[in-house]
Amino acid sequence: MRTTRTLGTAVAAAAALLALTACGAVDTGTGGTAGGDATAGEDSGDGGPDTSTGGGAAELPASCSDENPYVAVALPNLTNPYYVAMKKGFEDGGAANGFDVEVQVADDDDAQQLAQVQSMLQKKPCALALNPVKSEPAAAIVKAANDAGVPVFTVNVIVDEEALTAQGATIVQYLGADNFAGGQQMGELVLEDFGADAELSIGFVTEPDERPVVIRDEGFTDAVTANPNASVVAQVNGKVKPDVSLQVTGEMLQGNPSINLIWASTGPATYGALQALGSRTDVKVYGFCASEEPLTEVYAGCVAQEPEIYGTNVVEQIRLYVDGGDVEPEILLPLKVFVTGETPAPGEVG
Repeated sequence: MRTTRTLGTAVAAAAALLALTACGAVDTGTGGTAGGDATAGEDSGDGGPDTSTGGGAAELPASCSDENPYVAVALPNLTNPYYVAMKKGFEDGGAANGFDVEVQVADDDDAQQLAQVQSMLQKKPCALALNPVKSEPAAAIVKAANDAGVPVFTVNVIVDEEALTAQGATIVQYLGADNFAGGQQMGELVLEDFGADAELSIGFVTEPDERPVVIRDEGFTDAVTANPNASVVAQVNGKVKPDVSLQVTGEMLQGNPSINLIWASTGPATYGALQALGSRTDVKVYGFCASEEPLTEVYAGCVAQEPEIYGTNVVEQIRLYVDGGDVEPEILLPLKVFVTGETPAPGEVG
């Protein structure tokens, strides 16, 4: 059955979701503001996990005094080019900042990621850099590190704030893309390309279990809501995998022939959606970039993260923390915009 809802309804639903899941101290850039003010707002909210460093590290693990302190890094997979680039950033950043970096890869398994981190904690790291597989289960990983006296720096995937509170766990810092602003940028580009009042029948290829992806959807919806003739007719879960995104996009298009615009909120979703379209030219795709995929009249806009830089930046933040510097509880980085005729370089991915 075809399900149609106005973008106004979508925004209301997104606001309800935000109220339930983003009430903690870590601001994710939603909060009804544009990305330029993303570090304000919920950072000082009551009731959430305390991520402030209080002017630098008060108590560091003894291993931080080693000649080359050991830093544990936990990533979800290496099948996504995003994490291949991030792994390189961590390793290069570690070498440049005097750390011995070990990267463990969980093959998208929450339990495996927890077990890997527990194993690395036995080696008494100076810090843990965590890109969780999933937001909510990651709270148990943070708690394990807290219990071991190891400071936690998270990147890319936000650890669920309510789960952190339930665990009594805290992080030092979150670093990632300004996802809300990235979604907004693409929504604004859609309005520019189609016109402010064009008839838009939109299908989402997303990942509702990943908080950063939901935030991207909220940013896109926030911008496109300015068009009264836009509506979301379907939403499918691409699970951040190109093959799954290909399948569910095909099914979505078959069940909703009115769709003329696809919003793909991850790089793999974008790639899968483009494959599902094949030679069709009656539907346009906007989203987070599929690396090295040329933008065309059909694939008309994307925003890209730079995960290699993220990995390097997290290591630099750990160095700052170890050296007693002031570490911000949240760093949100801008995204690169690409339009028709341009091609994201290797490492510029969604």
